Amino acid sequence: MQYQTESWGSYMPTRSSSMGGDPLERIERMASENAVVIFSVSSCCMCHAIKRLFCGMGVNPTVYELDEDPRGKDLERALMRLLGTSSAVPVVFIGGKLVGAMDRVMASHINGTLVPLLKEAGALWL
Repeated sequence: MQYQTESWGSYMPTRSSSMGGDPLERIERMASENAVVIFSVSSCCMCHAIKRLFCGMGVNPTVYELDEDPRGKDLERALMRLLGTSSAVPVVFIGGKLVGAMDRVMASHINGTLVPLLKEAGALWL
């Protein structure tokens, strides 16, 4: 499996050790491996916008493109259950903790709580 590396983050291929198990456990494990983790679909404009937001802030997020993962549909359904919504992406985790979808991330950015979260997770140093 090949992932394109673009200017806004790291693309993590699926490792065989993380292929099995409950999708929610897999999401938790993936989300805790890096300071900022975005679950995305490569053709989603909102996913693109959220990746650009973090890049513009100087954050290098780890991005999991669900449409490029053989078990991506299972992960997407698990994310929908986790969020309680019918749309699963983008979903952002910071410091292993669920921040939420686009609306929650943007609200945190606007109200000034996003930068402290990023600093606490070690994603920003300034």
